[in-house]
Amino acid sequence: MKRECQLAERFVGSGYPIYVVAKIGINHNGDVAIAKQLIDSAVRAGCNAVKFQKRTPQLCVPPEQRDVMRDTPWGQMTYLEYRHRVEFDHEQYTEIDDYCCQQGIDWFASCWDHPSVDFIEAFNPTCYKIASASLTDDELLRHTSDTGKPIILSTGMSTEKEIRHAVSLLHIDHLVIMHSTSSYPCNPSELNLKVIQSLRDQFPCPIGYSGHEVHLATTYAAVC
Repeated sequence: MKRECQLAERFVGSGYPIYVVAKIGINHNGDVAIAKQLIDSAVRAGCNAVKFQKRTPQLCVPPEQRDVMRDTPWGQMTYLEYRHRVEFDHEQYTEIDDYCCQQGIDWFASCWDHPSVDFIEAFNPTCYKIASASLTDDELLRHTSDTGKPIILSTGMSTEKEIRHAVSLLHIDHLVIMHSTSSYPCNPSELNLKVIQSLRDQFPCPIGYSGHEVHLATTYAAVC
C-alpha cells in the first residue's frame, strides 16, 4: 500500500523522517510581530512547518453569535469584531510568507471557507489542513482538493463513516490523515492512540497525529 505524500521538498509517510508542524492558529492575536516570534520558536524547536487558520468572519460566524459580547485581549467587543481582529490581510500574510521563506520553514493554513482557500492559494502554500470541524463540509473539501495541493485531514469528533466519506472526496495520493481528539487540553486517557493503527489498516496514505494534550510523552507514543 502506498504510504507516502510529498509536502514541498519533503516526503512524509512510512520510512521517512517525522514531519513536525507547530500549530500557531490564531494565537498571534492579529499581530505579525507575535506571529514571527512563534515562527522563531518553531524553528528553534526543529519543526518543519507552522500552521495558521484563515476564516472569512462574515461566513464563519453564525448570525446569532455576531453581536454576542466577548472578553478579548483588547477588552469587550462583539464576537464578529473579534474574529475580524485576529485575521491577517494580504499584506500581513505576504510578510509572513517572506519571513517563513527566510527562516527556512514551511507554512500553510486551515481554511474554513471557499474565499479563505482562494486567499491562501495566492501564496502557493505547502499544503492545506482540513480542520476536524470541517471534515463533514463536502463543498469545502472539494474546493480545497481542486487546488491540487496536498491535504492534511484532521479527524477529531468524526465517526468512521464520516472519515471514509471525506476521504472519498479527496485524492488519496495527496492526502495525510491525522488522528485527533478534540478536547482542549485533552486528557491522556481520552487520546485512544490505537486509532492510528486502525486508520493505517483502512487507508493507503500516511497517518499522522494531531495532539491537543499537554507535554510530549503521548506524542512520542503516537510516533512509535
